[in-house]
Amino acid sequence: MSADTYKAMLVEQSAGGFTRRIAARAVEDLPPGEVLVRVRYSSLNYKDALSATGHPGITRRYPHTPGIDAAGTVVASSVGVIGVGDTVMISGFDLGMNTPGGFGQYIRVPAAWVLPVPQGMTPRECMIYGTAGLTAALSLLRLEDHGLKPQDGEVLVTGASGGVGCMAVGILARAGYSVVAASGKDEAKVFLENLGASSVVKRGEVDDTSRKALLKERWAGVIDCVGGNILSSAIRATRYGGAVTCCGLVASAELALTVYPFILRGVSLIGIDSAACPAQMRTLAWSRLAGPWRLQRPERIMREVRLEDLDAEIDRILGGRQLGRVVVNLED
Repeated sequence: MSADTYKAMLVEQSAGGFTRRIAARAVEDLPPGEVLVRVRYSSLNYKDALSATGHPGITRRYPHTPGIDAAGTVVASSVGVIGVGDTVMISGFDLGMNTPGGFGQYIRVPAAWVLPVPQGMTPRECMIYGTAGLTAALSLLRLEDHGLKPQDGEVLVTGASGGVGCMAVGILARAGYSVVAASGKDEAKVFLENLGASSVVKRGEVDDTSRKALLKERWAGVIDCVGGNILSSAIRATRYGGAVTCCGLVASAELALTVYPFILRGVSLIGIDSAACPAQMRTLAWSRLAGPWRLQRPERIMREVRLEDLDAEIDRILGGRQLGRVVVNLED
């Protein structure tokens, strides 16, 4: 590539549907923004896979470059607080949705989207966490704001083998909680135990189909990553005064239950949004991820791939076969 072009995944729409290819793109064609970043690493999230297959709820305009996470080096900036050469990261906002994202070697974004890479972290390590780690950290922050403490009892993580789920298991364990990890993948047991799960259960054990309004109280708190009936089951089994966070819909976007968990047990359901999260909460979450919640040997939960290998990884995550995190190396 020349100094004026860069390599990117390009998703294109035609009469036959959506196709993906690696293409040369012009830096000058990037949208307006105050900061131009040479992307070194990105990561693969479920939202990226949806964008890469033409999901209209994620991306409306094509051709498009997905990638809601990016970390790299500032090469141009029109704002004084962000300097050329700074090591930065961007997660969420409109990046990779309708703004060209981290699956390209360059992005141009508003300064308000940019955060410095936390001290002691590398761009690569930031992308091991990425939006998944940020979402998991926001979930635990909200549970602790609600009053959750390690001595309160078991905390359930659903979809535990996925990106947000495995991050939640890891940071909960680092924070001293007893974590029950639920996964539909038999091969995930050792993986989750190595992350600190106190026990690993099969998905069916936390997916109650009895339609009972309330289940036996078990969970002091829940980080739900999947939605649907599993989320409903978790809410119905949460202890009096407990809280459940919700951040995903891979099982279903529907939620069928009565109001009884809320009005008889005082259970709280807390929505987690990392895309438009205010800067203060975003900064706090990253300070925890770089500090007391920092995983030991985070490399063990990830696989690193090149941009050219990403197509197969997108199919893998859409098929529910991803285990842990996938980091995308965009170095030459």
